[in-house]
Amino acid sequence: MSGKLEGKVGVITGGCSGIGLATARKFAAEGAKVVIGDLDEVNGPRIAAELGGSFIKTNVTDEAEVEALFAHAKATFGSVDVAFNNAGISPPDDDSILKTGIDAWRRVQEVNLTSVYLCCKAALPYMLEQGKGSIINTASFVAIMGAATSQISYTASKGGVLAMTRELGVQFAQKGIRVNSLCPGPVNTPLLQELFATDPERAARRLIHVPMGRFAEPEEIANAVSFLASDESSFITATDFLVDGGLSNAYVTPLDADFD
Repeated sequence: MSGKLEGKVGVITGGCSGIGLATARKFAAEGAKVVIGDLDEVNGPRIAAELGGSFIKTNVTDEAEVEALFAHAKATFGSVDVAFNNAGISPPDDDSILKTGIDAWRRVQEVNLTSVYLCCKAALPYMLEQGKGSIINTASFVAIMGAATSQISYTASKGGVLAMTRELGVQFAQKGIRVNSLCPGPVNTPLLQELFATDPERAARRLIHVPMGRFAEPEEIANAVSFLASDESSFITATDFLVDGGLSNAYVTPLDADFD
């Protein structure tokens, strides 16, 4: 039985861990050829080999390296059908606006927002030539609602991803290209695990607001990416696709006593 991504070529940035790794595995399981762009030269080649795909060391803030990544996908597998622009950082020095310095601000903007611009710019010519394609840009639930545990540059960068995605989705809709933002809630990834280790109180403040009472697993987010990448979502574009366990629509999280 063919998978829903059979015959497609998917380029994934940040594909060596967390959501990116789970998505690479999901894409391969659904029949896609996967090209991973990441800085992890230790695990990247191994992961790509396991999935029957390809790995290219990529600094997503470098325009030439991003262009080379998509050119490699086209040259190796013949097309660029899906671009999952997922690479991102959330460093500890990105905090409240009162504490975050300009260098931290700029570094997060470059990785989280400028890289998405570069990846979209590199992918679109191939998709325009084909007359089809799906771009999925990783944003966040914090782009939809204010976060009490502030990461000011991270939040601003993800808001920029939403705005850029909407514009691209509208601009290229009649060209057969769909562009959507993925907005995950808190996900059990190495980034979140690091937060637990360094600031358990801050992490706990996040969990208490999730109606489902747990963080998402990377595989659950990967399922959403796979849907947006596939023809099953053929009438979905320029949208903010929330996968957040109800967090963005919750006023308070129910207590067990509420059901007694």
